[in-house]
Order: sequence, then C-alpha cells, then structure tokens
Amino acid sequence: MNTINKLFTEKKNNILSIYFTAGFPKVDDTGRILNELVSNRVDMIEIGIPFSDPLADGPVIQASSEEALKNGMTLKLLFEQLEKAACIKQNPQIAFLLMGYLNPILQFGVERFCLRAAQVGISGCIIPDLPMDEYLKDYKPLFNKYDLKNIFLITPQTPDSRIRLIDNSSDGFIYMVSSDSTTGTKYGVDEEKEKYFKRIKSMQLKNPLMIGFGISDKNSFAKATQYANGAIIGSTFINNLKEGRSVREIIASFKDKAVV
Repeated sequence: MNTINKLFTEKKNNILSIYFTAGFPKVDDTGRILNELVSNRVDMIEIGIPFSDPLADGPVIQASSEEALKNGMTLKLLFEQLEKAACIKQNPQIAFLLMGYLNPILQFGVERFCLRAAQVGISGCIIPDLPMDEYLKDYKPLFNKYDLKNIFLITPQTPDSRIRLIDNSSDGFIYMVSSDSTTGTKYGVDEEKEKYFKRIKSMQLKNPLMIGFGISDKNSFAKATQYANGAIIGSTFINNLKEGRSVREIIASFKDKAVV
C-alpha cells in the first residue's frame, strides 16, 4: 500500500504535516531537517523543490527558495540528498512528498523524476501549476507506474463540479487551500474560512482532506482539524528555521501548540 494511503487508513484525525524548502537555510540541511522531523514523529513531510517563480508561495517560502537556489540546490542534488537520507525508507509510517512546480520537473524529465522519486521513497507529489487535464492525459500513467500519488489543490473559489472531478480523479488526499491568497499571508481561521471548510466537509468526498495556507498555531490547527483529517504548517516552520531555532525546538512548540 502506498504510504499516503496507509497513513490515512491508520490515522483518521489530527495529522500533522510539515513543509520545508530543500537546501534552506543551508544546502546540506535537507537530511538533517528530515531526520529531526522523523525523530519528532511528524505524520507527513512535504519537501519543497526550490523554484525561481513559485506562483502559490508567499514571501516567506519565496525567500527560502531564493536562498536555496543561491546555495546551489538543484533537483539532481535533492535526489542525491534524499538517497542518503535513510530515515525515509526506515519510517514507512510517515508519508514523504515532493512539492514543486512543473518547469523544473519537465527540465529534469518527467519519467526520470518519477523513477528517482520512487527510488528514494517518495509517495506523492504536489505540483500546483500542473493542470488536471494535462496530468490525466499525459502523466497519470507514469505516476501510476511508479506508485506516486498526485495531489490536487482546491480553493474557496473552486466550483463543486470541479471538486467532484478532482475527487474522482484522485487517490491520495485533497489539499484544501484555506484562502484565495498565497502561503503565509492570511493566518488563522476566520468565519469565511470556516464556512468554506463546512461546505467541503458536507460534500462527503471519498478522499481525505488536508488544510494548508495560514495554519500556524494551536487555534488554527484545532479549527482546521474539525473539518479535515489534518493540516499543513509551512511558512511558520520556515520562519522559525530562519530565526535559528532547532527543528527539535520548533516541533516541540508545534506539538504543544498544534496537536490536540
């Protein structure tokens, strides 16, 4: 069973996912951060592929991508780092995903990308600028061949008909973007977001739901997990890394603040 499917089969609620940018703060920090996230029992880890024009990312993650690229991070180097990260294959209870944009993957070669992802223990990918129609037509057979789940995003503006189509075309989880903004710009869960969460929950989709964008503390995590299987913390984690806090410290504070 794919690790993403296994995770949601075995744990239904309060799933904590952490996003970090590969190669940030330093180019060789990828393996260290992975090891520390694993040792602190994070349920899901999203490894960001740095890109110069990340359309869905706010200023915090954009800055981390710029720094990682300056540090010399490339997709080839990332796969080399992940190959050395024994913690991935040694922890099949944790779902490891790559999150990035289509251009670097096309440059690398889509099948080569899928092969290398499978070889290093990646279970799925989040590619915000990959159109669903294009994925279904051109890339789904490759993703299936290497047992990679492609995760689609929905927003408050996504029509119900589109959400149903995404649900029917998915076999992993659905990434619920909490607002119509980029990452790390609108924190907390206000009345408008809660109304959106209720609407999606009432649709009774077949796929599990993870809420991201703006989830950063105990209150927002608790609110989000009332309507979804879990939530994703990204910009706040990156900010803490930037401030020099250790991964152990950061996760300890998230567990105290975020996990109910």
